[in-house]
Amino acid sequence: MTDTALFPLFANLAKRPVLVVGAGEIAERKIHLLLKSQALITVVAHHASEQVQRWHATQQITWLQRDYQASDLDQVYLAVAATNNRSLNAQIADDAEARFRLVNVVDDAELSSYQVPAIVDRAPLTIAISSAGAAPMMARYVRAKLETVLDESLADITQLLQQYRQAIQQQFPELEARRAFYDWVIEGPVAQAVQAAQWNIACQRLEAALQQPLLPSTGQVILVGAGSGDPGLLTLHGLRALNQADVILYDRLVSDEILELARRDATQVYVGKKVGEDHHATQARIHQLMLDYVAQGLTVVRLKGGDAFVFGRGGEELSVLRAHQVPYRVVPGITAALACGAYSGIPLTHREYAQGVQLITGHQQANSQPVSLASSSEDQTLVVYMGLQQILAFSQRLLAEGRAAETSCALIENGSRPNQRVLLGELAQIPQLATEHAFKAPSLLVVGDVAALAAELHWFGQLIDARGTAVPPVLLNAG
Repeated sequence: MTDTALFPLFANLAKRPVLVVGAGEIAERKIHLLLKSQALITVVAHHASEQVQRWHATQQITWLQRDYQASDLDQVYLAVAATNNRSLNAQIADDAEARFRLVNVVDDAELSSYQVPAIVDRAPLTIAISSAGAAPMMARYVRAKLETVLDESLADITQLLQQYRQAIQQQFPELEARRAFYDWVIEGPVAQAVQAAQWNIACQRLEAALQQPLLPSTGQVILVGAGSGDPGLLTLHGLRALNQADVILYDRLVSDEILELARRDATQVYVGKKVGEDHHATQARIHQLMLDYVAQGLTVVRLKGGDAFVFGRGGEELSVLRAHQVPYRVVPGITAALACGAYSGIPLTHREYAQGVQLITGHQQANSQPVSLASSSEDQTLVVYMGLQQILAFSQRLLAEGRAAETSCALIENGSRPNQRVLLGELAQIPQLATEHAFKAPSLLVVGDVAALAAELHWFGQLIDARGTAVPPVLLNAG
């Protein structure tokens, strides 16, 4: 069977009878798929899993609690043999062959006359992957790759195109022009509106395009939070944006590993700010670059470390785009406080130690007043972003406002990256310890009783206690 090239097809099984022999966990997976197709499913088995019994009780399937009979195949379109008895499965396959019925014998390509592929479901768009039974894991691998690339909005875009299919055919009778229009819908402002859950606007844009010659795309900006550095923390939406980008404007805190995930032919432009330079001028340059690239009809990904809306000036950049009527959308990222806490074994909230979290930045706008710490209390975790150079000042302020000198603190350097270091100490001593151990940016400071839990719960990178001792993590024995 595996040497034969399979003929791919999609079967309409709605209201058509299908037989499944077997009712265990293996059969469950096949029945679940068949239910999506609205097939009339009959299951034959003496015993059934709880899920199969529930489907029967709710009249979604028919369960015949008896032995399989060859006549069960007489009035069905296709069959599934999902028993753990190979001789019975072989008998079902032979009976199906004699009646010209297609049969799938689960995990047995030699006995099967059809294969159930791995599926990427963006209904009504469906992508099926098959290895012809030769290597099912390869089909699953390809499916997993496609799941990361193909946005869920393709389902809605497909429905929209279905709704307007006749109008598009009438307006563009020539195949080449029609294909160009479809490309514009799928990649342009109509799709952007669908991704933003603005269905009415998507319809308006499509209808307007049908009434006049197509205008070139005005481009768009996707504001993407890259997370704290570990490429595994990048979201699926973020990964898809990187593969959609024509231009990527990235910051200093974006790791090389994340940039490696981007589309190979995308232009990458470093726009990170440096200590001591005019940040206002740099930010103005970023604004202008976004506008210039969008004016060329390009998709621009503005890639920021952490989350763009947490000390990332994301709001400022969107205000500029809004003022110039540039289409945009936002992909949030895992902000440093969440990632660094998790990778250090520090829960930012804890029923016994902390009932709240306060996030503040060590950088201040010129001529602005320092962030008030009056609301910070001992039952609240304080997380200081970009605060390495300001640690001494922050510790002095906290002590002056009543925090105890022995308050637990953790300084996290390169959080979530392979070279992560965590330094534990007390509020009064953390600046000196940071100097002794040569901590550098990017670092994040956690103040509060939860910081001490890192000594017990840390699992990633290096942990250094107040004595300068490296504390090994306790790893569970997988064996």
